[in-house]
Amino acid sequence: MIEDLWYKNSVIYSLDLDTFMDANGDGIGDLPGLINRLDYLNSLGIDVIWLAPFQPSPNRDNGYDISDYYGVDHRYGSSGDFVEFMNHARKRGMRVILDLVVNHTSNEHPWFKDARRNPDSQYRDWYIWSKTRPAGWNKGMVFPGVQKAVWTRDPVAKMYYYHRFYDFQPDLNIDNPHVRAEIRRIMGYWLQLGVDGFRIDAVPFILESQKKGEKLRFDYLADMRQFVQWRAGDAALLGEANVTPEETQHYFGDGRDGLNMMFNFWVNQHFFYALATGDTAPLETALKETSKIPEATQWAVFLRNHDELDIERLPKAKRDKVFARFGPERNMQLYHRGIRRRLASMLGDRRHIELANSLMFSLPGSPVLRYGDEIGMGEDLALKERAAVRTPMQWSSERNGGFSTAPKLVNPVISKGPYGYRSVNVDAQRRDPGSLLNWMIKMIRVRKECPEIGWGEWTLLRTGAHGVLGLCYAWRGNRIVVLHNFNRQPQQVKLVLEGEGSDLLVNLLELDDSRADEHGRHDIALVAFGYKWYRVGGLNYALRRRPPGPPSQH
Repeated sequence: MIEDLWYKNSVIYSLDLDTFMDANGDGIGDLPGLINRLDYLNSLGIDVIWLAPFQPSPNRDNGYDISDYYGVDHRYGSSGDFVEFMNHARKRGMRVILDLVVNHTSNEHPWFKDARRNPDSQYRDWYIWSKTRPAGWNKGMVFPGVQKAVWTRDPVAKMYYYHRFYDFQPDLNIDNPHVRAEIRRIMGYWLQLGVDGFRIDAVPFILESQKKGEKLRFDYLADMRQFVQWRAGDAALLGEANVTPEETQHYFGDGRDGLNMMFNFWVNQHFFYALATGDTAPLETALKETSKIPEATQWAVFLRNHDELDIERLPKAKRDKVFARFGPERNMQLYHRGIRRRLASMLGDRRHIELANSLMFSLPGSPVLRYGDEIGMGEDLALKERAAVRTPMQWSSERNGGFSTAPKLVNPVISKGPYGYRSVNVDAQRRDPGSLLNWMIKMIRVRKECPEIGWGEWTLLRTGAHGVLGLCYAWRGNRIVVLHNFNRQPQQVKLVLEGEGSDLLVNLLELDDSRADEHGRHDIALVAFGYKWYRVGGLNYALRRRPPGPPSQH
């Protein structure tokens, strides 16, 4: 039954419509442009497309300030274009998940407009108000250093309204049953159009209750899960919740009443500490701390996303080392907690980039790839805040990187330096056998040939080498071993495995197999930033795969 859960073993690709591909030449990416590039995503090996918000919006926060949940912003096309996109994705066997942004609306949403001008409006209680400025009005901002308050006085309502994010994004009152019913309608609408689930934005803030004595209302999350499961049995909820391992269980629930998937921010932050220092011990601890999740749930593992690299949960000493290595300049840092850079420019060294992506594909969970990372795109630090990592996709060496024919773009394409579109683009890398893109295609293929990672159980291996992370996955009688050297120097790994076939490790990436000595020990050499993927016992895993056992009894 676990094998029916598509999200347990999928490669997810995150993109923004406005910066992916412009089909009509207005400088803004759109749905027809995305349709034209679906064959590229299919050839890359993508299973699931995650779309950032594309609903009507004043677009003051990259579309996360929504003014109509039931449509498509005219800049991106029409609802007909969306249905056409869904049809084309389906024909290629790709699933689609959407951002669900229901912690807040735009202040230009008709609900808020009516609520602010009419005290008797049915929408007044859809938002959170106070006649006087509450204590803590300038505490708990999501964007410290940019955002000034979480309570702002509205001159029309003559009251203060609550906003965890910017002041043009008033929070919805989740305690209001009518708001929760509307959220269900929003999900139902898009499920009816064929989407396969939702990436829920800012889950902890959505669940914040304003009632005295209440904290997070996980029963509200259970209601959302129940509704989605009822409407579309195989739909999934992927949650953005940057929480500690101790808090994780509340969000997953028992596997049936919480999120299907969560981004593993805890591992991500310790991953970047390992990349910065070569010390894998904290990463190993983070993996152990996040290992106990319900069988039907899954982690979403990632390197970079559409926001800053958030390292807030690292202890200060570790955080400072990551800043020093990857964001040493002030304008590279954001909100006192993150780094607004792309992966390739942070790591620089192709070997380091490969190491990071190889481990991301081999970590427990389903990998999430950000558009442009497959070709090693950089950032534009001249752009404000998070826009630095939201530049147009670089398709070719033609004008505007092949993204658009317009004279002015939604964001400038990177045109100068080592990450400019003339040096880094899809067309050139498709024709270069040794390119990062072709390496990425190979790694996605190998990952998809290793279902043990998504469905199996894993253990950490003793490698006998500092800074070398070893993982072993087991599923239905087959095993996968992956080794990653975070050191700038070569390392010799001494590995002892037990069980059938342990004397032979077949390398899945190159002709370099390992046979154990008479003591059952494998001596494996790893170059600087080296990595190896092995299948234990040979390549006849399909013949040796055991049939599934009876479902677990919980």
